[in-house]
Amino acid sequence: MTTTKEKLIASIENAPEPILQQTLDYLEYLKTKINASAIKSSSISVKDGEPILRGSKAKDLLQFAGTWQGDDFENSNSHFEKNKIKFS
Repeated sequence: MTTTKEKLIASIENAPEPILQQTLDYLEYLKTKINASAIKSSSISVKDGEPILRGSKAKDLLQFAGTWQGDDFENSNSHFEKNKIKFS
């Protein structure tokens, strides 16, 4: 009987580099998702400004979009407006 790990290793041996990169990205995403769930369900307190996830990619952080922490949002926004910095 072949285990899932053995099947994965056999598939990796014959896969082209672009598929390997996508597979690795997805595997890292899944591991980060599990770690994020563990952080949310634990009683560990997170200090303001302290990174929650280390080694994650920008797409992994999208789950935090719209959850600004801190009171400096207005200051940042006025800085961008004053310096005419536009987001596209």
